[in-house]
Amino acid sequence: MADRHRLQVSCAGHLSDRVVDLHTGAVAPEGIDLHYIPLTPAEAFRRMLRGEFDAGEMSLSTYILTVARGESDFVAIPVFPSRTFRHSAVYVRTGAGVVEPGDLVGRRVGVPEYQMTAALWVRGMLEHEYGVRPADIEWVTGGLRDPGRRGLVEVEVPGVRISREEERSLDELLLAGEIDAIVAPQAPPSFTAGSPAVARLFPDYRQVETDYYRKTGLFPVMHTVVLTRSLYEAHPWAAVSLCQAFDRAKAHAMERLLTREPLPVTLPWVQDEIDRTLEVMGPDFWPYGLEANRAVLDAACGYLVEQGLCDRRVDPGELFAPTVVDLAGMRVL
Repeated sequence: MADRHRLQVSCAGHLSDRVVDLHTGAVAPEGIDLHYIPLTPAEAFRRMLRGEFDAGEMSLSTYILTVARGESDFVAIPVFPSRTFRHSAVYVRTGAGVVEPGDLVGRRVGVPEYQMTAALWVRGMLEHEYGVRPADIEWVTGGLRDPGRRGLVEVEVPGVRISREEERSLDELLLAGEIDAIVAPQAPPSFTAGSPAVARLFPDYRQVETDYYRKTGLFPVMHTVVLTRSLYEAHPWAAVSLCQAFDRAKAHAMERLLTREPLPVTLPWVQDEIDRTLEVMGPDFWPYGLEANRAVLDAACGYLVEQGLCDRRVDPGELFAPTVVDLAGMRVL
């Protein structure tokens, strides 16, 4: 039963080991009755933008765009429930002659949403690591599996060719030879089904991503957590409470993951995977907080300007609730 003396907060996001304790109530934010609603990221983003929840997971690129445009419906906390290296997110048609990044110049490439964070990181990687600029490619947006997907926000990019496909999925276009590659967070259905017509641009993506991390120090952030501006202005302490709770939930997840016996997850060689990750990235490989993530956030803010998605380069410190940023020296951040 809800405690009427505690602040009632709804929060939507995908369910992972990093947040499961918030969903079950094993971790409770101080002064808050948190109702954690598990949703796919895309549904959480859209419903959060419609104002259905008090807090929730949000696309990092979409949120930075709102800040750059001076929109103030939300304020974020430096919590990053989704991070992923994205070299593995580039799929090519095997008959198209695209075998290395430079072969994408002059090609048509599908992407579910041009401004989506996964695509932002891929374009940044292609430009900074391989010299392939966004304007070198013709981009086609649309649904990966089903046609008709629309972006979370409308974008226009001077000097970059972007068209939208309404009638067919990107996967259909790839198989038909009407696009040469796809950039997407999820694998195209044809790839998952084992079609020989589709392959990854970087087959040995694990090694390529490891080398990228060792060179740049960047572990790309995909999502952050936002509060509605109205909640934050009425209860500024809630941002601190939620940030601390997310941090505790992640700490519990890391403790479970590092358990050697019995195995913490249903994978027989998970301990080898953990050891390999620790060797490359160190013990705090999934940090929260502003300062620990300033470099990766600054890269994302810079890519948005470089790629023509916004006119103003946002400083990472602008993204987060002042009540949390002011605690920058505390352990939870």
